[in-house]
Amino acid sequence: MGWLRPLLIVLVLLAGPITAHAQMVRWMDDQGRVHFCEGLDCVPERFRTTARPMALPTPPPAPEGRKDGPPSGVTKIPFQPGKPILVSAKVNGGGPVTLMLDTGADTTVINPLALWRLGISTWFAPRAEIRGATGTTSVDIVRVQSIEVGEAKAGPLIVVAHDIDFKDADGLLGRDFLNHFNVNIDTAGGVVTLSPR
Repeated sequence: MGWLRPLLIVLVLLAGPITAHAQMVRWMDDQGRVHFCEGLDCVPERFRTTARPMALPTPPPAPEGRKDGPPSGVTKIPFQPGKPILVSAKVNGGGPVTLMLDTGADTTVINPLALWRLGISTWFAPRAEIRGATGTTSVDIVRVQSIEVGEAKAGPLIVVAHDIDFKDADGLLGRDFLNHFNVNIDTAGGVVTLSPR
């Protein structure tokens, strides 16, 4: 019983950075289903002591002559007002894939077939259940080194691999990417501007 107090102290110390940085966490419910969400606040209170932060891989070193850091310029994405905002994106430097910009989505979602075309396997990816407007479904969780839209680049990121049925898009570009930038959506002018923070 003497080990419980130090364990709780460690969990409390871990909980601080998880909440502050909105890191992805993994937790299991009473039925043994694994869930993933962003930040400890999204985990029901009774499961928080067992929630674990997900470690992200260390990005590979930058090629010679290139310095990592914020993008040097501004990315402008034209769109037709009244229609979904579609962006051309590179994942891990490959692509492009077409993603629908979705400021309401916490996490980027990409069709498994599109990931496969990019050489990103979901074969051994962890499974999770997500809840959305249409109910609960099982998905794969995949780590990617980077997502790029024009000059805007962020990563590593954890994305959801899910077979969404969009006519013109391979998935959704969510806030996990967008929160790295200042986002300005000019609906009258039909342009989205992503600028470095």
